[in-house]
Amino acid sequence: MLSVEDTILRLAIAAVLGGLVGLERERLDWAAGLRTHMLVCLGSCLIMIVSSFGFADIVKAGTHTVTLDPSRVAAQVVSGIGFLGAGTILFYRQQVIRGLTTAASLWTVAGVGLAVGGGLFIAAGATTVLVVVILGLVKPIERRIFKRDLNKQLIVHVDLQNTSLWDLQQSIEENGVLINEMNLSKSTDQESFITYTFLKNIKSESLNKIIEKLQEKTGVISVTSKK
Repeated sequence: MLSVEDTILRLAIAAVLGGLVGLERERLDWAAGLRTHMLVCLGSCLIMIVSSFGFADIVKAGTHTVTLDPSRVAAQVVSGIGFLGAGTILFYRQQVIRGLTTAASLWTVAGVGLAVGGGLFIAAGATTVLVVVILGLVKPIERRIFKRDLNKQLIVHVDLQNTSLWDLQQSIEENGVLINEMNLSKSTDQESFITYTFLKNIKSESLNKIIEKLQEKTGVISVTSKK
């Protein structure tokens, strides 16, 4: 049976390690931030302590047929945390999905909590350091290597009295380019600015063809490409 000091120490370490991961998510203003990650890691630690040491009296008082398997409760935590992680995943229009990394970090801090609850402090600490490094440092490297640009935009200055939104959309999609989002902002009663955001990085050739087609349309005042 764990002492009071050891129990409190394990719970405190779990809360701190979970908080370190949560700080990085909180920095990006995600719903699952500091407190969520701390609670997940702390709760996992408590469950592991209960699973490992909470039934010691029953085992001692029982016969040889009574056995203790702490891994059974740990396995339930690993699978059960998926429900909480699923709540952080957001599905936007087209095929845009956000929150997978936060869901993965929640699943990982659950494992950190189980490790602390089982007394594996070095494994828990090393995992926390690696998670923070992955979340904070790998993303800029990933962007540099793969050069992903999910926010390429076209800003079209139009006179809506002489053109239609449907006609402009058709001119863009004829080139096989998928529009992820469209925003309309009015400058005057007649003139407006339309911002088209594309789902994926498109080739410069395709973008130039779209710009040429839009500029030929009646009612289009100007077209600006923005990355």
